[in-house]
Amino acid sequence: MLLINFQLGLLSNLVVPIMIITTSVFSRWARVKFRVTRETIGDLSARIEEDVSSVKEAQAFNRVAYNIDRFEALNAANRDANIEAVAVTSAFLPSIDFLNTLATAGVLAYGGYLAVSGGATVGTVTAFLLYVQQFFRPIQILSQFYTQAQSAIAGLERIFSLLDEPELLQDAINATEMPPIKGKVSFEDVSFGYEPRQTILNKVNLCAQPGQMIALVGATGAGKSTIINLILRYYDVTGGAVKIDDIDIRTVTQASLRRQMGFVLQDNILFASTVAENIAFGRPNASHAEIETAAQVANVHKFVTTLPQGYATVLGERGASLSQGQRQLISIARAVLVDPRILILDEATSSIDTQTERLVQDAIAQLLQNRTSFVIAHRLSTVTQADQVLVIQAGNIVERGTHQQLIEQDGVYAKLYALQLGDEGQ
Repeated sequence: MLLINFQLGLLSNLVVPIMIITTSVFSRWARVKFRVTRETIGDLSARIEEDVSSVKEAQAFNRVAYNIDRFEALNAANRDANIEAVAVTSAFLPSIDFLNTLATAGVLAYGGYLAVSGGATVGTVTAFLLYVQQFFRPIQILSQFYTQAQSAIAGLERIFSLLDEPELLQDAINATEMPPIKGKVSFEDVSFGYEPRQTILNKVNLCAQPGQMIALVGATGAGKSTIINLILRYYDVTGGAVKIDDIDIRTVTQASLRRQMGFVLQDNILFASTVAENIAFGRPNASHAEIETAAQVANVHKFVTTLPQGYATVLGERGASLSQGQRQLISIARAVLVDPRILILDEATSSIDTQTERLVQDAIAQLLQNRTSFVIAHRLSTVTQADQVLVIQAGNIVERGTHQQLIEQDGVYAKLYALQLGDEGQ
């Protein structure tokens, strides 16, 4: 174009800087709007998941209408954000078309003047009009693609912001594999706080020998779960050391450590998959015979055989189709299959009926054999056979000993036990 007619070439390219500025302005504006749409759809999706999973609670507390209103408000916010984003992108394309038309009009006006005055031939002006259209057509196509890309870029920002989150806990650079665990667990002057200025544990010392059952007793918030979290190395201590078989767990890989541990929680998570897959969660490659054996140890095999497809029966989300006790028994079978050397039990017999509790207690008794175990229990009658009972108060071990020794001391534990005994008698 410049070679054919330098003046017309310059004129037709005068709008290019304006296009660059326009594209820059609209891209930033569109990205902001699309970022808002991603945030609102994220809030909306989270709210839907929460409301659906807690529908029983919403019905029980008469919050259905309130939840619907809240959903409609979030949905409206998402709609408005999308409308604003579409409005921005819709305005961008006409802007590019207008600049294209402006360049064409400029060539026609100035080219017509040159043709009349003899500065250019009619053929040159006609060729220029064709060249201008060919020059701007790829720009128009790219601008359409660019507006679509803004939505994708906004989504990628949220994805990469999640992927770029630093890991809370990382293996040491020279971390080694944890050798086969025998079961000794020791806390040496362990201090810890979830927040830098808030200490939960204060120089805690304890030692569990292989095969011992350690009961952790105390009020809510005393630090029992924190001790469990440190054994599993969900967090690193801020002072002292946690050792297993005299090995500081910070020096070994997390995977090799947790591979030899098992835990049964008060509210275990079951997945929307088959019974067999739920039991084999910790050992996906386990054979059906191994899964069935674990279920028999956990006293859940008889129940599973009554299901429509037995071990191939697909459970509902979070095992919603099962009772609390049945979910507990499946989670115990899961722990049995892993065959851990250290076992964590966190209120494993709470919220179940007496008959099911006997099944759970029997399953736990078999699971505890020859394993080091840490048991958190508010029902003190479940830990009378523990080798050590640790009474936790405000992050400190205030009493320790067997059940009988602590009863004879007539301290905090004895008062708690007497109080529960009296409540059960009433």
